[in-house]
Amino acid sequence: MSTTEGAGPPERDDEARVVQIYTRLPQDTATYCPLQVSAGDTARAVIHNAVVTLGLDACQTYSLLEVRRPGREERLLEAGDCPLERVLLWPPGAQRWHPQSHGYYFVVQDQQANNGGNQVENNSKDYDDLCNLQTVTEEGILEALRQRFYRLKIYTYASNILIAINPNTFLPLYYNPKYVKMYENQPLGKLSPHIFAIADVALRAMLNRQVNQCIVLSGESGSGKTESSSYLIHCLTALSQKTYSSGLERTVLGAGPVLEAFGNAKTAKNNNSSRFGKFIQLNYLESGVIRGAVIEKYLLEKFRLVSRDQGERNYHVFYYLLVGASKEEQEEFHLLKPQDYLYLKQEDLHLDDEEKLGHEYKRLHQAMEMVGFLASTKKHIFSILSAILHLGNVTYTQSEDTHVLDVGPAEVLSTLETVDFGLRDSMAKCLYSALFDWIILHINHAMFNRRDMEESVPCLSIGVLDMFGFENLQTNSFEQLCINYTNEKLQHYINQHVFKLEQEDYVAEGITWQTIDYTDNSGCIQLISQKSTGLFALLDKESNVPRATDETLLDKLKQQHGDNHLVVPSSHAEPTFVIQHFAGKVEYHIKDFRQKNTEYMRPEVVSLLRSSERAFVHHLVASSPEALFRWGVLRATFRILTVFKKLGRQRAESIHPCVHPKTFLLWEPESSLTLLCRLKQNLMDLQSLRHIVGLAAHDRTSKFIFHPHRRTKPPTVGTQFQTSLGKLMETIEKAEPFFIFCVRSNAEKKELLFDEELVLQQIKYQGIQQIVHIQKSGYSAKYTFKEFVEKFRMLLPKGAALTPEHITELFEKMALDKTNYQIGKTKVFLKEKGRQLLQDTRNKEVMRQIIILQRWFRACLLRLHFRQKKDATMIIQVPFIRHPIAERFRHMRLHCLLLHAIPPSSVNNPVFHLFIIHHLCSQVNELQSRIKDLSPTESIFLTATMQFRDTIKGMYSVQPQIGYKDLMKGYHNKVNTLAGSKKKKTEVSLVVNLFQSVLDGFIRGELKRVESEPAKVNGSFSVNIMQSCDLCGSYIWGMEKAYMCSACKLICHKKCLSKIITDCSTRCSLHFGVQVCVLTSKAVPVPKVVELLLLYVELNGLYTEGIYRKSGSTCRARELHQILETDPERPCLDSYPIHTITGLVKRWLRELPDPLMTFALYSDFLHAVELPEKAERIRAVYQKVDELPLANYNTLERLIFHLVRVAKEEKHNKMSPSSLAIVFAPCILRSPDVDDPFLGMKDVGKTTMCVEVLISEQFRRYNEKMQNIQELEYAEALAVNQLKLRRQNTCLSSSLVEKPSQLDVPDQANSDEIERTLMERIKSIKQEKVDLACRLPDLEQEQSDNDNLDSSSSMSSESLEESLDSEGQ
Repeated sequence: MSTTEGAGPPERDDEARVVQIYTRLPQDTATYCPLQVSAGDTARAVIHNAVVTLGLDACQTYSLLEVRRPGREERLLEAGDCPLERVLLWPPGAQRWHPQSHGYYFVVQDQQANNGGNQVENNSKDYDDLCNLQTVTEEGILEALRQRFYRLKIYTYASNILIAINPNTFLPLYYNPKYVKMYENQPLGKLSPHIFAIADVALRAMLNRQVNQCIVLSGESGSGKTESSSYLIHCLTALSQKTYSSGLERTVLGAGPVLEAFGNAKTAKNNNSSRFGKFIQLNYLESGVIRGAVIEKYLLEKFRLVSRDQGERNYHVFYYLLVGASKEEQEEFHLLKPQDYLYLKQEDLHLDDEEKLGHEYKRLHQAMEMVGFLASTKKHIFSILSAILHLGNVTYTQSEDTHVLDVGPAEVLSTLETVDFGLRDSMAKCLYSALFDWIILHINHAMFNRRDMEESVPCLSIGVLDMFGFENLQTNSFEQLCINYTNEKLQHYINQHVFKLEQEDYVAEGITWQTIDYTDNSGCIQLISQKSTGLFALLDKESNVPRATDETLLDKLKQQHGDNHLVVPSSHAEPTFVIQHFAGKVEYHIKDFRQKNTEYMRPEVVSLLRSSERAFVHHLVASSPEALFRWGVLRATFRILTVFKKLGRQRAESIHPCVHPKTFLLWEPESSLTLLCRLKQNLMDLQSLRHIVGLAAHDRTSKFIFHPHRRTKPPTVGTQFQTSLGKLMETIEKAEPFFIFCVRSNAEKKELLFDEELVLQQIKYQGIQQIVHIQKSGYSAKYTFKEFVEKFRMLLPKGAALTPEHITELFEKMALDKTNYQIGKTKVFLKEKGRQLLQDTRNKEVMRQIIILQRWFRACLLRLHFRQKKDATMIIQVPFIRHPIAERFRHMRLHCLLLHAIPPSSVNNPVFHLFIIHHLCSQVNELQSRIKDLSPTESIFLTATMQFRDTIKGMYSVQPQIGYKDLMKGYHNKVNTLAGSKKKKTEVSLVVNLFQSVLDGFIRGELKRVESEPAKVNGSFSVNIMQSCDLCGSYIWGMEKAYMCSACKLICHKKCLSKIITDCSTRCSLHFGVQVCVLTSKAVPVPKVVELLLLYVELNGLYTEGIYRKSGSTCRARELHQILETDPERPCLDSYPIHTITGLVKRWLRELPDPLMTFALYSDFLHAVELPEKAERIRAVYQKVDELPLANYNTLERLIFHLVRVAKEEKHNKMSPSSLAIVFAPCILRSPDVDDPFLGMKDVGKTTMCVEVLISEQFRRYNEKMQNIQELEYAEALAVNQLKLRRQNTCLSSSLVEKPSQLDVPDQANSDEIERTLMERIKSIKQEKVDLACRLPDLEQEQSDNDNLDSSSSMSSESLEESLDSEGQ
């Protein structure tokens, strides 16, 4: 993989392929053309390029077909399909070069051409949702599913129900990890159907409605339920923690492969058939983070261990072990070949997948480590498996000389004297069943959370139900009856929720509805499970009769249910009976029904197993795990104390040989108990063990021991199974269900083969046609009036009541189609289209209201600022009001002094006279408006100005060349004339100065007007509504002139035009609002603007109070922003207030197209801060930070270091880490979903906490590193002092001794060595200080000790004992 600098993504090998496009056309054309196809190319683009390259007629319409293997069906590509996705499914050799002889290629043909017998899909519409079919028939559903299947679209919706067809192969384009992200937070139906969409919708429904959810998978054996359940678990864990996996997520993901290895097997219908039922319940915190999980197991098929039908295999784990074990393991476990074991020996056993079995064995090892099994525990498990296989090879022969069995020691012989092969097989089955239960127990403990035991802690859950599929084998026995009974119960549950409850709700609400009929299978359930006369009840009765046989059981069954239409007479002579199930007729062989129903562990077998020297075997056959645990803890405690005492004595004797050992023993118990308390934190405790054992109390077939002399017998297998199944149904009935119907594509287990007859049969008995019909006609969303008003209150008028009238008015106002809703007595029923329209309208209304609120807040702030300025102005005007004339003339004098620099020649312009006439007129009108209040001086000024104005008017016609001095001299003479008396002569200078200030002001304004105005301003306009000037910030009042830029719409006063310093028509934003990677490189890891602003704040603003809380001047900020956009090195930051600088820092962060903590990782950061433990939360946040792009990572590292330095001066600037997080969280961690305003507001607390975690943790690390630097400086000072003293002593000794003797030579060499050591130490300390100082901003995740420890949650007492024994030895 090549790396690139800057923003360019790295190139990948699989981004493009050279594809050969062959032709099937009547005209003479080239055989094929090679085209390069990338991931973004569609079939439409490939056809266009092929037409151009081959020179075909562009007016014709062509289609692109994929051919896979000669003789197979060709698949038509839609215009939007990606051919590269099809190529990646081909074998590796065919992906690079694919001639027609290899059977993998593309064909371009005329769309109307005859296909020569090859079956090609027509160009009909592709239905993602079967509810969109025009007419709902079984044939239409079959055709839609077939077309989608051959387009590699195995998922199809029926409203909110998913139909999944098993392709019998892995499709990488469906299960790429990016699909989890793609379907996150997407409404069902927006994207193409996928099983990940169901998982995401279930998770969001649980969080939004705070109600438990359950995903029920239904289908016959071989339909892909096991794979579907594993994909669901993978998606749910990924949605909870994404790529961050704590120990719990790893355990949940690792449990699947372990259970598949020990509980799945290859059957005639399925290569990976689950031979047990399981219900996986994921427990969540209210924030959506997984806090624990529980696996419940139902009815393991133990009979498979000793006998199977032809073409089937034993459990996977045996073949994994025998094929994948190393030579050392083969010797340790005494392993043989599969054909050498009676339990595996078959005539048709051909292990043609040995390589795959070897890989699965390695995968099993990894999965067992993920769930917490230690290496010693794995050895124990594999040794038990080997013992079971060898147990099957045990045979019994009568010795010719004696009457004893020649098979082993006396105690074993005494037990096996009366044993037969049936008891041997029973022992093997019970041992394997006990091992399976033990594995599930310890997996549940590894996934256990102690909060699950606290009833006060709220808990939400999502359950995934994967029960055995419906089976109809060559020989159906007791196991198949239990399996099919389970499927009957599930089908009844589906019918209840999809049909019965839904239609009853419609009828109760009184809406218009036409009842849809469905098949009710309650009769079959009653036949099997009725208390007194059901099959299970008859079986239990016959099992308790001593002389009863399987034939008597069959006779009673026929006698009791002979007239039942669901019990069909058998045509065979063998003892069988036939039951009409919802999925078809199944013939059951009555043989061994009674034996399998009463399969207990016999006491003599249990006693034999308990006599084993291996403690692990004791764990498996223990009837009470709690009692065994208590005894194990007690035994381990005594052994620990013994080992510590022994070690303590040895240490005491080695340190203090004269000390009596008893003096040391006084300290020993306390130290030992302290260490034991530390160990207790990581070990299983009795309370948690009881809780976990209680979860599996419904299925304890491997724990019941049969005692023939006891009156109370243990419950039968059938009774236990009914009890456990009843508990399961109670659990899922408390949750909201999601249904996934799995369909088997063909009976031969061939890849991508669609058997229409088999699929049609499943469509019929699963009732998919009726389901599609009710989903199409029904209403997917329903709200009570109260719920509707609470959810859509924003759309209803103010004060709307909970009445149908207001809701009807809303729907009519929105022009909602009446077919999309109905209003009942207490509820509102909506179809998905209507609900989505309401939701979108609600979101738009919320955004509009938010904008209104923001507008009002801004108006309130502006009004507040205006009042503050008005009050300040009135305070400033007080001295002017008290001394009006003196202060006013002093101000005018100041203006005169400033304006004397104006050249007098500026007035030598003929047009100037007309302008000054108008200007003097305005000044005279202003004085005349308050004529009653004029002072004597103002009266003289008014009279002189009016007369002088008339004089200028008279001179204007001849356009004389009048200079500045001439005007002043003429006005001075006019004032002297009007003053007259000597008393008024004192007013002359004041009046002349006043006129001069007016004249100078006019000249200055004219000079500015003459100067060229900036290119920004398009023209002036009259303001109708009060606005704010973008440059000075003050108001532009109504009917006042304003200037607006035609490019950037900047609005300002006329007087503010001179403040514009840049031209927006030539400005190019190079540093604001662009991607971070564009502004960085290897030489510049942090953008220049950011580094410049942060450095200035650190040098000048760390002690400013509210440094990031307060905002600076908008005008100055805009000015500095315009300069920094083009040239960051141009401005002088010293001329700007510090809050203007800090405001631009926040603005730069807010304007990034993708924030520093990117949109892609937004949800991951939120999930990380939701973890309950602080250490896990910090580790998760830092792990996500490590996944940021390099440019974002470097910039974030610099910013957080800056904020740490700001927080360090909290005493002065009042900015704590939490305050800084509140300010910067909206800048660097923004929500990518801008359509839903509620989502952004809901996440404010989480984003703030995430940023605060980073600042606080970096602040702690900063203090630690500074403390380390201080300690190093102290150590350096000590070393320097030692070196100085040694050199001084060396100089002093050399001055006292003129000639050193030979004896002094070694001392001199030793002294030099010490000096060199000190110098090297000083040098290393300095280097270490430099390294620490350079690593102050580092954001790297620290490794804790816990990360390096192996999981000890499932450590058994036996492992502890073995380690202690080895230490004692």
